[in-house]
Amino acid sequence: MMAIPEKEVRLVRKNFENSTDKVHDRIRIGNRFVDDFIFDDNQAADIPINALRVIFNIISQISNEQFRPEDRPKQLSLFDDEFETDNNIFAAMKIRNSKISPSGSSKQVIEAYEFLAQFKMGWYRSVNTKGKEIRTFGGLISTPSYDQRGYTSFLISSYWLKKLLVIPEYNYLLYNLVYNIRNNKHIIFAIWLSKLPETGTALKLETLNNKFGLHYKSANDFCFKFLKPAKASLDQFNTLSFRYHYRGDTIDIQPVLLSERSGNNALQQKKNNTLVTRRLRYFKNRYRLTERQMNQLAYQYIHIIQTRELIEKAFKRFIRDNRLQKIRSTEYTGIHFLNKLQEYLILIYRETKMGELLPNGYPVIM
Repeated sequence: MMAIPEKEVRLVRKNFENSTDKVHDRIRIGNRFVDDFIFDDNQAADIPINALRVIFNIISQISNEQFRPEDRPKQLSLFDDEFETDNNIFAAMKIRNSKISPSGSSKQVIEAYEFLAQFKMGWYRSVNTKGKEIRTFGGLISTPSYDQRGYTSFLISSYWLKKLLVIPEYNYLLYNLVYNIRNNKHIIFAIWLSKLPETGTALKLETLNNKFGLHYKSANDFCFKFLKPAKASLDQFNTLSFRYHYRGDTIDIQPVLLSERSGNNALQQKKNNTLVTRRLRYFKNRYRLTERQMNQLAYQYIHIIQTRELIEKAFKRFIRDNRLQKIRSTEYTGIHFLNKLQEYLILIYRETKMGELLPNGYPVIM
């Protein structure tokens, strides 16, 4: 293993804290991270289930700060200013051990972090927006330690952090997948499945064996010994499953979005979508917004939950201030309303931890 020269000290620029241990029902996993970390060279890494739990919890913990560059162009340059100015810049994080091993096995926790510290350990290079080459050393995580009872603390390099935070393309996965499904290959298959187009794909047995590290001798064996139990798991615990059939040594796999879920998840999602649609219609009608003026506001409100929450807080303060000044909020219409809401959105954003760190990384709704 390559030693780190003394001059290459680790600089910790941010501490991701989750004091409430709150988790999200769904996480957004970026395609770049999937391609470079989980499916390097189109072959799935054999990542143990407890290490997958670490990855899911990392993504859940940073989810409020993930962004698409096209939605927040300023934030990408702000990320570079924060994390890509020097070599070996890291972010710090800690996760409760019981989230990695619900059974309370210290051995399982240690093995999970050891795997992620050693897997893909090496020097990584990236070029920032100013053309400077930045180098970092390590695996996904570095220097795991147990400095607080019941938790494991560790560092994430700027190289991997960028792939987790900056997500031009991403797919949703259920957070609880890594707790409800014990087979790590089924989880990795679910991650791969989430990237497939609706039309699916047709691949040779040899290709699928190589992709998932399997050794089935026939398409029939692959379908009934791997795909059938994987489908049963996803049918029960995921919102996305699949159909499959084979002809000769070619296997067709087509994603299927499940309309019903145990626990009424689909019904709840339908209800949430209805509320979102109703709320956007309210903004449009009350403040006389055109379809064109609604485009960016609607996109941010529908697709980015944390931005939706900021918009609601901004609107609430907008209404409060108008009442204090005895002004009807409907005196602002069209672009004037959007300008005012954007002003409040910036104020609310800058009161958040992310706003303190990146004051100009606010979402744009117009």
